[in-house]
Amino acid sequence: MSIDPGLEPADDETLPSGGPSPVTIETGSGPVTGLRAGGVSRFLGIPYAAAPFGDDRFRLPQPVEPWDEPRDATRPGATAPQAPYAGAVGELLSTVTVPGNEILNVNVWAPAEPSAGPHPVMVWIHGGSFVHGSNALDAYDGTAFARDGVVLVSVNYRLGSEGFSVLDDVPLNLGIADQLAALTWVQDEIEHFGGDPDNVTVFGESAGGSSVATLLAHPDAASVMARAIVQSGPLESQTAERAGRISKLMAKDLGVPATRAGFRRIPPEGLVASQERVMAGGNPLSGGPGFAVATDAKLVPQSPLDALLAGRSADIPLLIGSTTEEYRLWFVPTGLLPTIKRVHLLAARLKLGIPAASVRTFRRNRPKASPGEILGAMATDVLLRVPLNRLADARSSTGADTWVYEFAWRSQVGADGHGALGAAHALEIGFVFDHPGSPEGLRMAGPDAPQSLATAMHDAWVAFATTGDPGWQRWDATRPVRMFDGVDDAVVLAPRDDERAALTP
Repeated sequence: MSIDPGLEPADDETLPSGGPSPVTIETGSGPVTGLRAGGVSRFLGIPYAAAPFGDDRFRLPQPVEPWDEPRDATRPGATAPQAPYAGAVGELLSTVTVPGNEILNVNVWAPAEPSAGPHPVMVWIHGGSFVHGSNALDAYDGTAFARDGVVLVSVNYRLGSEGFSVLDDVPLNLGIADQLAALTWVQDEIEHFGGDPDNVTVFGESAGGSSVATLLAHPDAASVMARAIVQSGPLESQTAERAGRISKLMAKDLGVPATRAGFRRIPPEGLVASQERVMAGGNPLSGGPGFAVATDAKLVPQSPLDALLAGRSADIPLLIGSTTEEYRLWFVPTGLLPTIKRVHLLAARLKLGIPAASVRTFRRNRPKASPGEILGAMATDVLLRVPLNRLADARSSTGADTWVYEFAWRSQVGADGHGALGAAHALEIGFVFDHPGSPEGLRMAGPDAPQSLATAMHDAWVAFATTGDPGWQRWDATRPVRMFDGVDDAVVLAPRDDERAALTP
């Protein structure tokens, strides 16, 4: 889909009273002209690295070529090559395509008076299973953060085969290298926008949350971030061999070797088409070939979870959490939920190595739940809730500042069809951005999303970025979880702890 580029620039220096006005800021690469309106300045599509195509395709991010004339920063920059979400999930999650090669770009929202700073900075890394997403989505509009005194930066990075292929002569994790380059750009440039480079909070959801965990586990994390927020992000990386399965399948599909030269023969849209064929039918819960962070000697020397459990970045405060019913994004819209029978639950239990006694615990706590709901609840815990609890425990034991949340408000979207979407994966994003009325927010949450919930979540994220404390008890032996349910958003001690304990290795 295409998007409304937003505020249009003026042909002269002034616009009608009350309308947006152009504003130019000098960066280290050259001047950029954005728009100022309602106390917020917005700069879109600023390149932080050179276009990763031509001779730079499948290379580490390269420096951007400086410019002299003011660069138009009033419209979103180019997006990484990708295909729309497929099927029923695609009716909920948007895909934006902006043509062009300069896909390594950032958007910046800042308080209109930079001199009032320095302001805290938040850097958003979008999710999308490493194959979807961009900073051009309306759901990621940073106006509310800038309104509340935060400079918000959202990052585009290479996706799919361009960013996460495992090829014989190509560096691993190019997409993560892009994110690190963007964070370096923030360190070098954010003062021009009124931001404080010493007060940067990096946050992301799903694959973006996994990226944040990976960056947090990097030996130099403290040089680019002061705090981190992981929203529904898997904490594990994969071996290069396992992560490279999709590259081998694509090479076979395309009839080329799994090398830089082989993949460069194929235009970006050809690689996207191949990865769609190879990945057809899979999803983050049911499995199938997909792209992932790969362990490598240079950028990801060990699995992020292992590094963080061992104490890496214990001096960086962490806010981490998940939604209560992550699985429903994939199980409900597709109609898969009612098709899951006891035999499927048994097979999944055996595949995941879950003891039968653990299944009985989940069933006892959910006497009316279907086999699909039991399977989904266990998968949510195995993939996300148990690892994040392990990490919170390990950090707490060393005194590292850690806070845990859970998004529990249930959307009624789909209640008349396959079933309510519930507290599904990605639902919390619109509330964090205080923008539940965005097109994607409305599709996910419906028209009755409580503004009080958006206010509570957004304020907590802003407080964490500003003061280092989101406003509730740090993680300790009592296991406090801020439960964002849209009712009282209270702190609950050790929610569903018998289920967590049943699945903890």
